[in-house]
Amino acid sequence: MQNRLMELVEQSSMKPEVPKFEIGDTVDVHVRILEGDKERIQIFNGVVIAKSGEKTREMFVVRRIVQGEGVERKFPLHSPRIANVVVKRSGKVRRAKLYYLRNLSGKAVRLKERFPAGKATAEQTKAAKAERRAKRAANKAAKLEAKAANKAKAEAAE
Repeated sequence: MQNRLMELVEQSSMKPEVPKFEIGDTVDVHVRILEGDKERIQIFNGVVIAKSGEKTREMFVVRRIVQGEGVERKFPLHSPRIANVVVKRSGKVRRAKLYYLRNLSGKAVRLKERFPAGKATAEQTKAAKAERRAKRAANKAAKLEAKAANKAKAEAAE
């Protein structure tokens, strides 16, 4: 009973459309800031180094370097203060948490890009991979046929 009530309460405070981003992505987080009566949007850009929680408690940590000093901010994903999250580039990572970036500096902090130069989308990348696999399989089959033909020639010559 209590879980259903909690789920209903959480559902009402969740955003209908959540931006898609992953660990290692370089993002621009558009944060609403209140200054007196005025509201403005401030952009915090950096690399997503961690995600945690679920449903309304989901958080993500963004790290950037400002004047040689590392700055991290933790944002609640479903907060009304977060106007938008824009993915600038996708980093290729093999971990769920990138805390090791805290110990690195300079060029060592850079991550390899998942989709080089941002030209190819995920679907295009998958299609290119499938094409390469098919080409490799065709080359392998051609080599096997050539090998069998050479073997038959050798047997005929004897």
